[in-house]
Amino acid sequence: MVQFVDNCAMKRFWLLFSQTVTVLLAAYFVVLTLKPQWLQGSGVQGIALVQAPVAGVSATATAGSSGFSLSGAAKRAAPAVVSINTSKASARNPNAQDPWFRFFFGEQGQGQGGREPQAGLGSGVIVSESGYILTNNHVIEGADEIEVVLNDARRARAKVIGTDPDTDLALLKIDLDRLPVITLGSSDTLQVGDQVLAIGNPFGVGQTVTSGIVSALGRNQLGINTFENFIQTDAAINPGNSGGALVDINGNLLGINTAIYSRSGGSMGIGFAVPVSTAKLVLEGIASDGQVKRGWIGVEPNDLSPELAETFGVKPPKDAGGNLRGVIITGVLQNGPAAQAGIKPGDVVVSVDGKSAGNVAELLGTVAQLKPGTPARFKLARRDETIELDVTPGLRPRPQRQVRR
Repeated sequence: MVQFVDNCAMKRFWLLFSQTVTVLLAAYFVVLTLKPQWLQGSGVQGIALVQAPVAGVSATATAGSSGFSLSGAAKRAAPAVVSINTSKASARNPNAQDPWFRFFFGEQGQGQGGREPQAGLGSGVIVSESGYILTNNHVIEGADEIEVVLNDARRARAKVIGTDPDTDLALLKIDLDRLPVITLGSSDTLQVGDQVLAIGNPFGVGQTVTSGIVSALGRNQLGINTFENFIQTDAAINPGNSGGALVDINGNLLGINTAIYSRSGGSMGIGFAVPVSTAKLVLEGIASDGQVKRGWIGVEPNDLSPELAETFGVKPPKDAGGNLRGVIITGVLQNGPAAQAGIKPGDVVVSVDGKSAGNVAELLGTVAQLKPGTPARFKLARRDETIELDVTPGLRPRPQRQVRR
């Protein structure tokens, strides 16, 4: 009888224990699902997610109630991204003061002298405490007045320090105290698939942050700039984002948003940014010399094709896949640096200063990086032989002003 009572008591104890454990586990999972912040500090939520380093930087992000968050990167970078408002007077109609013209067509514009001011919107990035701002050249090109609006609502007139139409970049300066400054990252170690944020002022609605990944690197031959080496991203970029920041998940600047591929005027998931490595060269060149000094040799290059090779009777080297290597020169400026060094039409440039010249974009970019006045070794294919010449590049002439879309 005693043994039977003990067994009943033991069964009741285990039944109570199992029910208690079940209720506690159920309560835990309910709280974990609906109120995870209650568990912060317990080692379950609120910890930092540390990922493998990407693009040569320490990649960190926080785990909030909804999982992976890029809010930290946005908070670090957004204060240094500004809105840019421009205005310029439209051309005065020569017939504006003709009484008969005014009778038939009315008053042409309400501004002073019959002029109707035109307004433009864009974005920019503060890159120094002294007030330097990087933006796109097409954002401020031709503007009579430029106003910068900070994220804290402060406003200031901006002065154009210099422009570089070849890369579609411009450097502005404002005079304000306590300016937020973005940290310059490294675009040279960027990889396809890296996560990025685009920050700007699309359509003038106010500062906006969008996210995406790096879709491609080294995009060129798009017909946008002279020197093209774009970062392609699927982060939404729209009109008004031009000149804004493309940043990594730490909020470091990777590029200046410049253009989109669009059939409707809105984002279609293909945007292009000038790498920060290029922006640094432009920033330093304009800040120190007022312009970017690039090398120039005075040639007309073309991508090499079997037809052109046969026309000029040249036998250039081939790569491992059997494709022709090099850029063929179809024209040489008389008395230019290339002509003085002995380069002739029909020559194929294989390498410049030890760097391969696989296409026209690579050749232009490599030559542009040469220091004017300092000789560089060019490796050429001329008919069925290979020769090397020392070419002393000159200073690349500033491009003529172009009408942009």
